[in-house]
Amino acid sequence: MKDYIEERAVEIAEYIIETKATVRQTAKKFGISKSTVHKDCTERLLQINPSLAAEARKVLDVNKQERHIRGGLATREKYLHQHG
Repeated sequence: MKDYIEERAVEIAEYIIETKATVRQTAKKFGISKSTVHKDCTERLLQINPSLAAEARKVLDVNKQERHIRGGLATREKYLHQHG
């Protein structure tokens, strides 16, 4: 694996852990796709730094569980502004 990819994977994981960011927020911040963020955190990072990968995974799992709540809030917000 290329060095810059390994560095990016570690940076992404650290960012997710520190900020509790979602995959979408992380992709936007680093200027890469959501699938790249996901692959870096789940596959590449496991080979580089398994303990960091496990920590990042915990945050991503929590975000995934809360995803439907955030989506509902965003929809509610959208309709409040349209009709208000």
